[in-house]
Amino acid sequence: MKMETMIQKRFISFLIWQTIQSISIFILTKTFISLFFTTFSFLPSFLTIVSLLSFLFSSLIFSLSLHNLSSPSFRRPASLPELALALLRLIFTSTPPSDAGFISRARGSFGILLLVSATSLSGFIGVVAVAGNCSSRSSSRPPFFSYKMGLPSAFKQALSISAMSFLFSGTAAWLVPHQHIKEPAGTFFVEQLIFYIGSFAVVFSSELVLHLHKVLHTKRFAFSPVKGTMAMETNACEPLLITLKESCPRSLLQYLAYLDLSMVCGSNIDPWRRTAFFEETGETYKQVVTLCLKPLEQLASKIAEGLTSSADNVNKLSHQLSSPNDIRLSSEILEAFGDFQLYAWCAQAVAALEVHSHKEDRFGVAQLSGSHATVLSTLISCLLAVETFMGKKINLQSPSHMSGPAGIKWVTNSTARREIATAMMKKRGSPAHLKSYALADVLKTSIYSIILEFHDEMLSSAKLGLLEDWVSNGKLVYGSGELLVKKLQFFLNFQAS
Repeated sequence: MKMETMIQKRFISFLIWQTIQSISIFILTKTFISLFFTTFSFLPSFLTIVSLLSFLFSSLIFSLSLHNLSSPSFRRPASLPELALALLRLIFTSTPPSDAGFISRARGSFGILLLVSATSLSGFIGVVAVAGNCSSRSSSRPPFFSYKMGLPSAFKQALSISAMSFLFSGTAAWLVPHQHIKEPAGTFFVEQLIFYIGSFAVVFSSELVLHLHKVLHTKRFAFSPVKGTMAMETNACEPLLITLKESCPRSLLQYLAYLDLSMVCGSNIDPWRRTAFFEETGETYKQVVTLCLKPLEQLASKIAEGLTSSADNVNKLSHQLSSPNDIRLSSEILEAFGDFQLYAWCAQAVAALEVHSHKEDRFGVAQLSGSHATVLSTLISCLLAVETFMGKKINLQSPSHMSGPAGIKWVTNSTARREIATAMMKKRGSPAHLKSYALADVLKTSIYSIILEFHDEMLSSAKLGLLEDWVSNGKLVYGSGELLVKKLQFFLNFQAS
């Protein structure tokens, strides 16, 4: 089974269930309105069928636009000034934009515009279909569990939005000249109440479509051969590894693959699949560790580059006597935390794999490959980068011993660091600020899980002055070897905070 086919089947399943859901809401709403507010008898007729088809068409427009815009990670759209500037350049210089980041953000902006337009059109068609055919009377857990848990929030959201639309439409209709003179107040109120019920049904349906889309597309998928087949005996990890390597970055398929990897490494759902990671050659284990550490290394590199750029900007602003309030952090840093969930899965998966290797690795591939030092170095290095972004002090030793990206320039320039920390405090409550603290907690928990499993071995190394053996000697994405050893010592003494 091709993995792209799995995504297509989920989308088809989503369309089927949203159609059933929309039909149910339409029938219940029409029946309620016909019984209590109109003389219209809700029986099968040509107008009823047309109304139902119109309502389904509006739901389909919203579903397609939602699926087109949806993404497992946050993507910052381009602002109006950026779009206007790119358009002016295209008109006067005939030079199309070449920046891949801007093109991606521009597509996100047009996708949002398309979603808003489609939502407005589908909402108008839906309200007309539900409430426009009635004459007034003058006198996922499992997917089903996840879906059920979202019903109360969808109901509350629909109540609030439909109430606002009711007040707006009622006020507008009352202020129209000569609109309310010829009809009694009771008839006017009943018409507005019917409109409120119709708008509630449309909003409620849209909220359920959005929730259903999340439930069906985020359901865990096991990237493994069918049990009992020859593929399960020979290479049980091949489907997962192929998907992790060949899937498009930041795609839904990649997120589902990392979710499955995190579940396999951190729980006992499929212990036979985790055992297959520790095969005799050790190649599978090395590939899994590399695939988990690569996103974390990329995050640390982006933060280091962004902090270096921000520090340069601070130095320029300080020469101009500008206020730290004018500091704008690099957009690369803010966008890097859009894949927070992916980074969390990677850290948890590789830490759990290291912990289980202590008892399940029969061939000693984890120890022979030196992955313990590589994993700890990457996790601590990424944690240092995140904590620096949060404005925490990291120069635990003399600044002259620092190396790597943003080493001397960032740590020794205390003024720049304080001013960037001030800029971060101003962004408290922003998505990047909240995700940085959440990711720091995930990294600390992952490091502590490894420390607890290998505490006796590390303590013995520390007494012999060989704690640096648990830190990689290779090139570090952030910080220095001495700084990482000092940070590891804090974790070993349970003093890291």
